[in-house]
Amino acid sequence: MTSTLTAGLARSGPSEVAFGATVLNAPRFFYGTNTHAMHEAFDVRSDDGHRVEIVDNVKLAPRVPVVAGDRVGIVGELVPDTRYGPLVHWTHHDPAHVHEDGYIELNGRRYA
Repeated sequence: MTSTLTAGLARSGPSEVAFGATVLNAPRFFYGTNTHAMHEAFDVRSDDGHRVEIVDNVKLAPRVPVVAGDRVGIVGELVPDTRYGPLVHWTHHDPAHVHEDGYIELNGRRYA
């Protein structure tokens, strides 16, 4: 998978990215205050060395059964500068068709 994460991190605003990564920790789950939906979040280290938080809306896509050490492919929207560091969200389909559809790929299966 071609990494576009480094190029996205150089931008000042959100951008669509696709990259390979290694999962660093088990998912944690939380209820989104803006979306009013359950989310899962986990950290990855991209193939080009960046640590990024992945945030996935599990109301719109199935939970991804990742564990530390798993290899994943990520397609979504990068927000390069949050108070916690960079994150990628919209890693699922968009029922309103406003955002590009994203996904998380694990062991040959796409979770979208």
